[in-house]
Amino acid sequence: MNFAKDVELIASPPKAGRVDVLVPRCLIANGQDLLGTSIDQEGLSSVQVEWRDGTITSIRGLQETSKVPKEILLPRFAEPHAHIDKAFSWSRSPNLRGSYQEALAANLREYELRSEEELIFRVEKCLNLALVNGIRSIRSHIDSFGKTAMRDWDLIENIRTKWQEKFFLQFVALVPLDFWQSDEGELLAQRVASNGDLLGGVIAPPFNKRKTFRSLLHLVQLANRLKCDIDLHIDESQFCPAGGLKLLLEVLGQVKNEISITCSHLSSMGLLREKEISFLANKMAKNRLKVVALPLTNSWLLGRKDRYTLTKRPLAPIFQLQKAGVNVSVGGDNINDSWFPLSNFDPINLMSFSMPIAHLSPWDRLGLSPFTWSPADLLSLKWDGLFQNGSPADFILLDSNSWVKALSERPKRRVVVNGEFLNELPKNKKSTYNNSHP
Repeated sequence: MNFAKDVELIASPPKAGRVDVLVPRCLIANGQDLLGTSIDQEGLSSVQVEWRDGTITSIRGLQETSKVPKEILLPRFAEPHAHIDKAFSWSRSPNLRGSYQEALAANLREYELRSEEELIFRVEKCLNLALVNGIRSIRSHIDSFGKTAMRDWDLIENIRTKWQEKFFLQFVALVPLDFWQSDEGELLAQRVASNGDLLGGVIAPPFNKRKTFRSLLHLVQLANRLKCDIDLHIDESQFCPAGGLKLLLEVLGQVKNEISITCSHLSSMGLLREKEISFLANKMAKNRLKVVALPLTNSWLLGRKDRYTLTKRPLAPIFQLQKAGVNVSVGGDNINDSWFPLSNFDPINLMSFSMPIAHLSPWDRLGLSPFTWSPADLLSLKWDGLFQNGSPADFILLDSNSWVKALSERPKRRVVVNGEFLNELPKNKKSTYNNSHP
């Protein structure tokens, strides 16, 4: 099958093309571009997209209803939560029982043995996979405690420079929460802030409320002083529902916060009663908190008990948060490590597995936005992933004519980066894709 059969390449200039495709209606920014075109029952619109010099120059609805395009066009994705430093470490540090505590223990053992070569190999493998699978931006948490922390940051910053023409990479320093109160924590925070990265930490039960409150208050004050955003692993548990979130809201009630704070996981919040979920969600919206839900790792790791199936799973209450006005993204999290042995940095695979867990539907705007617009907003990308004249020609073409087929049949895909098909780029050719405009 010639996947590119409906793609017309414009002879001059390069980085140009024209294609008839199906595009989710909610991803087309200007409704006038759809005038007169049909929208099928899965919310897909038949349109012609043309680009030149790496920029979309025309979007128009197709009037011929008998000729339905055979490809789906999606923007290249942003991955809002990854761990590229520990990816592909399962074979050395497995977690065969699949519990949170054993994952943590295996992670700590692996971290102590992690060499420079292994770190570089894992990160490079992640980026190669992400590129060919259609990802343009990644926020990754980096284990940043212990004697190798500064070495590891040197390595990943070098890799970021190497890949800056293909990816926007953003890192989060993942450390024990009280680390930020130490002299070493202050130095690391200054380095992280100077690079536009984020401060991180973990709040999961059991924890000492008074001690954790002090640590969290110090972190928020430090981040505001350095004008550095925060991304927390918070309430990744089936115990003490939303305990960490409630503590964070208490802290924010005592400080003037001017930075962005992301709550990653927020799993146990979903175990609360609906009235309390709604109350907390509204408080989160008032404090401009953002959320990254991680259905795959949470479903695998949390609530395990021998010969017992958990019937109420800990999972961030996505719809209730969206209803309150909270920006919610869905991330892939771990890749073949002690926390989650599966996944492969494939955004289509992430959608396929996450949607039944979280009851998200790709034909609904709020079901698709956690994979498209919301992660772009979370990472403060210049392009929000909506198609319109002037948007970057950075997208994925799926060889499928419906969402159901695309998410169940693993269709072939072509990835377009800055107007050029990825597998057609000459070897060793430098792309003009700019890290500051992903």
